[in-house]
Amino acid sequence: MRVRTLALLPAFLAFTLTMTTCVHASDKVRIMVGGVEKQIYLPAKLAEQLGYFKDEGLDVELLTEPAGVNAEDELLAGAVQGVVGFYDHAIDLQSKGKFVESIVQLSNAPGEVELVATKQAKTIRSAADWKGKTLGVTGLGSSTNFLTQYIAVKNGLKPGEFTALPVGAGNTFIAALQQGKIDAGMTTEPTVSRLLKTGDAKVLIDLRTMEQTKKVLGGTYPAAALYMQTSYVESHRDVTQKLANAFVRTLRFVSSHSAEQIADKMPADYYAGDKAMYIKALAGSKAMFTSDGRMPDGGPKTVLAVLAAFSRSVKGKQIDLARTYTSEFVTAANKTAAK
Repeated sequence: MRVRTLALLPAFLAFTLTMTTCVHASDKVRIMVGGVEKQIYLPAKLAEQLGYFKDEGLDVELLTEPAGVNAEDELLAGAVQGVVGFYDHAIDLQSKGKFVESIVQLSNAPGEVELVATKQAKTIRSAADWKGKTLGVTGLGSSTNFLTQYIAVKNGLKPGEFTALPVGAGNTFIAALQQGKIDAGMTTEPTVSRLLKTGDAKVLIDLRTMEQTKKVLGGTYPAAALYMQTSYVESHRDVTQKLANAFVRTLRFVSSHSAEQIADKMPADYYAGDKAMYIKALAGSKAMFTSDGRMPDGGPKTVLAVLAAFSRSVKGKQIDLARTYTSEFVTAANKTAAK
């Protein structure tokens, strides 16, 4: 019996190794998106719809939180391996001694719009009129909150002279505006188009294009990104490269296809009941997406300047911008995609 057992040992070890490898290969990569239905984060769902994650041998699970700050918390807690949210979190977190980095830069403009309730439009004609008003943001500590605070300071307001109210995005944002809980607020497509179509809101500040973004924020503003904890990137370089490959391939698809062709690949419920409106909104802001996933020159400095203008945790701190993003993986991904 002992001889027979020893003879079977190599086969048993081989089986165990195979099973271990299979389990490892099937491990999910969880990515939290700061509102997966938002057009600013479209590349995440589009990559899944196109099958690009599977092409890389990845089992990616996309999760969603309405506010980027909540997605950030999930990343730091280790509940997810990556976040599709705004790059500015990498700078904000470094000021607090925590290190995450943008792996793929998805956009060069925020894609956000400050809407004002139509019934408030006569009294709120610019950000200088925000004093004493309640402004909707997705969450406290979110990128919409960061941008709102910066714009307020730039227009002469002091902290505490307006109220930032977290109202989420989509239907919860719409309800807050319609019910008068907020006087104005920052949101994205397709929520913007939905409120303009019903006549409940008007555009106050538009950050959907590069040109307008430079006027309001002082330069190119890298916004949506795939970011991950530096410690994870260093210990999972293969997975990180595969994610970069999938996202860069998706960005190339976006830049080479029409808004209608892109919309056709998205789930029908992302249209919010109006596909034509969704396509029109995407056509108007599609240029904000990068074509190669690279961080734009000078972009990190603009974001740092914006945060330092109002944030006590960032102002006066030595921020190493080189540690807030990496071009290594997108450089390799673009070489692969070009073959």
